[in-house]
Amino acid sequence: MRTASLTRKTLETDIMLALSVDGQGRTNIETGIGFFDHMLNSLCRFAYFDLDLKAEGDLQVDPHHTIEDCGIVLGQALREALGDKAGIERVGDCLFPMDEALVQAAVDISNRGYLSWKVDCPEGMTGGFPAEMAEEFFRALAVNAGITLHIVQLSGKNSHHILEAAFKSAGRALRLASSVNKRIEGILSTKGAL
Repeated sequence: MRTASLTRKTLETDIMLALSVDGQGRTNIETGIGFFDHMLNSLCRFAYFDLDLKAEGDLQVDPHHTIEDCGIVLGQALREALGDKAGIERVGDCLFPMDEALVQAAVDISNRGYLSWKVDCPEGMTGGFPAEMAEEFFRALAVNAGITLHIVQLSGKNSHHILEAAFKSAGRALRLASSVNKRIEGILSTKGAL
């Protein structure tokens, strides 16, 4: 089983996380930000990741620190759980519809952390979640996991639908990229290393 358990404690947040990449999409998430919990659950459901996450942050200041730090810890846990990355598909993509919204995500587990975010979501709060924080979460996830992640919005105007499609498409792309293929010997790379 590819798993990782991490903690991160700063003056702004206190996070405990346990991740299983080879799960069934079961989650137990408490961040204090209901919409963010919903988005993380959506990502994990479509990735088939099992995730236990408890985060206490300075929400009286702003949700920024909690959301970004959860991305950092989830990214670190994903990197650790994937180990040497031998035998994985490495790349995955998903085009996800959510009513009027259509979002595409593409992932390369490349050992090169990078986010390309082309999402034009209406600004403002969605259930206590600032829409612009989705980009910060995915950047923290990508950089700390060492993955190249592109998320592109093709249509949509409802912020809930756009964000949910982004998280679900990223989840499915991660599932495909992290899947083990027995035909792959070692690391899938023309260089022989990531």
